[in-house]
Amino acid sequence: MSQTPNPDTVLGQPQERAASSTTHWGKAPPVPEIRQFLQGPQKRSFELGRAVGIFIEIMSGFRKLHFLGPCVTVFGSARFTEEDAYYVLAREIGQRLARAGFTVMTGGGPGIMEAANRGAKEAGGYSVGCNIELPQEQKPNPYLDRWVTFRHFFVRKLMLVKYSYAFIALPGGFGTMDEIFETATLIQTHKIKDFPLVIVGKEYWRPLLDFMRGRLVESKTIDRIDAERILVTDSADEAVQLVRDAALRQFGLSYGSKVKRRWYLWE
Repeated sequence: MSQTPNPDTVLGQPQERAASSTTHWGKAPPVPEIRQFLQGPQKRSFELGRAVGIFIEIMSGFRKLHFLGPCVTVFGSARFTEEDAYYVLAREIGQRLARAGFTVMTGGGPGIMEAANRGAKEAGGYSVGCNIELPQEQKPNPYLDRWVTFRHFFVRKLMLVKYSYAFIALPGGFGTMDEIFETATLIQTHKIKDFPLVIVGKEYWRPLLDFMRGRLVESKTIDRIDAERILVTDSADEAVQLVRDAALRQFGLSYGSKVKRRWYLWE
């Protein structure tokens, strides 16, 4: 089993910025300026300041994640414990993804996210987290080679989609469903390519899938192909094989290998 990464280092380098950013996990109150920003029109100076802050947050994410591997993003709840069957399944998925040559990307927190990152580390793979500042529930898991902390959910979701060739979703709540449906919408509307989107946990997701295949398809609010794009399995092996077959056929595993780092771009 791979050792847990030293919290004082990431990629063998002192982790001063990441260490300072994680002090918000589980401790921070709601950020007043973010709540104010989302409460309708504000003073022009305030909105300009928020727009600049969002731009800096986005560019920081781009620079820190630019040289990752080919990634697969794993979605799932932060609330499952190590003893839960879905945690065990996510851990196996992380191991299999790493052995297939993928970087495992998650939201960086506990539960399913921790399990997938843990599995990747145990298999000798690379493990990344896109964290979010929250007042409760989440803290960075100890199985990350690199992590970036974001203040805005929409910036975090951008990074989880931008750097991935496939998506695997295990059981979760509002956040997981938000991530599933945003990804499905981007595929449906051709904003991103037809990347594999695999749902793991047939019984857990059955009511939602029945609603999609029944009510939504029958009402013609989505096309049948939209529902069929979402692949469903209970098997870690099948989930990773579906990802591997589709992603490798289109993209290979050479992403980022020839991109030169530029110090003046914070790389």
